Amino acid sequence: MEIIGVDTGGTFTDFIYKQNGQWGVFKLLSTPSNPAESVLKGLKTLTGATEFQVVHGSTVATNALLERKGAVTALVTNQGFEDIVAIGRQNRSELYNPGYRKPTPMVPSSLCFGVDCRITSSGDRERPFDENSAALVVKQLEQAQVESVAVCFLFSYLDPGDEIRMAQLIRELNIPVSLSHKILGEFREYERTSTTLINAYVSPVMRRYIRHIQKALKTKAFRIMQSNGGTISAAASMTESVHTILSGPAGGAVGAFETGRMAQRDKLISFDMGGTSTDVALLDGALPLTSESFIAGFPVKVPMIDIHTVGAGGGSLLSINPQGAFKVGPESAGAYPGPICYGRGDQITVTDANLFLGRLVPDHFLGGTMPLDSDRLNRFFEATAEQTGLTPTALAQGVISVANAVMEKAIRVISVERGFDPSEFTLFSFGGAGGLHAVDLARLMNIPTVMIPKNPGTLSAMGMLMADVIKDYSLTVMIEQAPGLFHKLDQCFAPLIATGLEELGAEGFDPESVIIEQYLDMRYKGQSFELMVPFDPDYEKSFHRLHEKSYGYASRNKAVEIVNIRLRARGVSEKPAFAPEPFLGQDPDAAAFVGKRQVIFDSVPQDTDLILRALLGHGNRIPGPAIVLEYSATVVIPPGALGEVDNFGNLIITCNSKTEAVS
Repeated sequence: MEIIGVDTGGTFTDFIYKQNGQWGVFKLLSTPSNPAESVLKGLKTLTGATEFQVVHGSTVATNALLERKGAVTALVTNQGFEDIVAIGRQNRSELYNPGYRKPTPMVPSSLCFGVDCRITSSGDRERPFDENSAALVVKQLEQAQVESVAVCFLFSYLDPGDEIRMAQLIRELNIPVSLSHKILGEFREYERTSTTLINAYVSPVMRRYIRHIQKALKTKAFRIMQSNGGTISAAASMTESVHTILSGPAGGAVGAFETGRMAQRDKLISFDMGGTSTDVALLDGALPLTSESFIAGFPVKVPMIDIHTVGAGGGSLLSINPQGAFKVGPESAGAYPGPICYGRGDQITVTDANLFLGRLVPDHFLGGTMPLDSDRLNRFFEATAEQTGLTPTALAQGVISVANAVMEKAIRVISVERGFDPSEFTLFSFGGAGGLHAVDLARLMNIPTVMIPKNPGTLSAMGMLMADVIKDYSLTVMIEQAPGLFHKLDQCFAPLIATGLEELGAEGFDPESVIIEQYLDMRYKGQSFELMVPFDPDYEKSFHRLHEKSYGYASRNKAVEIVNIRLRARGVSEKPAFAPEPFLGQDPDAAAFVGKRQVIFDSVPQDTDLILRALLGHGNRIPGPAIVLEYSATVVIPPGALGEVDNFGNLIITCNSKTEAVS
């Protein structure tokens, strides 16, 4: 059995596979109305009758939430707290918008039910679980014909008995149930309720999707990428679907981290530009994790890789307001109708602008399997240019400049705004459109070097094959720091460690192949937000240092609280291995040069080399201007930049040098 990684995007579905010891890549246009169609079509094309292990990054849970197409879901909570999701927090995401309205709750008030029971914040029993009250709620759930139920009782992480009993009663209706103490064993009732509700809302949709693929493929070797950078079994993903939201971008971050690590580059800004969006993350020696994410306006408090997303991709549409200002995205042409040059679209996109400027080569798109219609562009650019008073070339450059500005801002959010100097990092570019913009963005951000891996358009799929099997656990403990606390905390971790070893054991990992990572959520007493620090004998000093780095000060004499404990159990899986390549010299093989074409840089057409990446080798140097062509992506090396192939086949571009060697 060999392996396939599958990443479903808004425009393309990407496949990377290993067969007979050789790696290959494959791309298909996505089918947004039913993502399974493109996945199954690609898998059947690649596998035939061969048995493969599949690791899949799915957008199904994300789309169900964003498009409000999840299951009919009910909430069961304590009597008197039925309005918790409607009340939420007092935060206003648009402080100066007088017309701002909170997102409509996923669950209407008519499907929020209360049971007479109560656990206090200290874990004591205030009111017993009322069986009659619970039976009435079960009857109401049956009458409402709900498809899924979220159960979230106050402080259930201290005593889950009431939630377990409620689940026993509800399951008599044969309805899936999500329990908050299992989904998120932490305090803050609104965030815990929201996360549990999202799981209940998307899990039935995910279950149907996965079962449909499994039935069509007749394979049990099917794993799903999680948002935390690890994979889980298909069975677990059907009941814990909240962990699969943003799984595609997580695969890209893992791929960037592992590829950079092999090349001994651990300070990376990952830049993943696809067809509909751009995802960026700052990798400073490790994958950045957060438990403070918002999706569609709702808090999702499970651990995720900290990725910032903006609506700027190859298919992002140009719009012009009455004052003549350009806007690119977040609306996208998607896979259908797609950009104008795909043959069906009728609105200018970023891809169209790149083709108009000569930066895409029509006959080499997707290795020549999907030629672009460059002639079709002219009338659209001429008509729009006439409306704006610009030349068609200035219009195309304006589209690129506005898209670059959107993506530059995203990179600033995860670097400059968090106290990092971008000049200390390498811009790791991937995605189908990333190589077209990477050097321009690096120059805007004063990033000296761009790194582009082999097959950049399918790196997210490769990242899924590089991911370990990861289980995350958390528990609110709320303990004030005191001498001798380390050993008490060690005891608090014990049941989480046991659970992690048991669950990974069920997935085939013996204890020797499991890595246990322990963390603490800490804060100064009186604060409302926590910082996550590794749990080791120096955890208190680590907290003060991290607080000073994050906020500019540390109060070392102030009382410190440990709010939550977190545990990450990581089953180390076998990863793709890539051997270093032998040095071939600075001059590429003459066969790599397949012609020249006029490409517009800074309004000036310039003769530009067209180079096949498959024929480049370690040590080969490519001065700009040049366009490097490969199946999954196109890379633009502008004038004044220099590309060199490293010993793993990565293309390293020095952004502001024609002659200096690339380190």
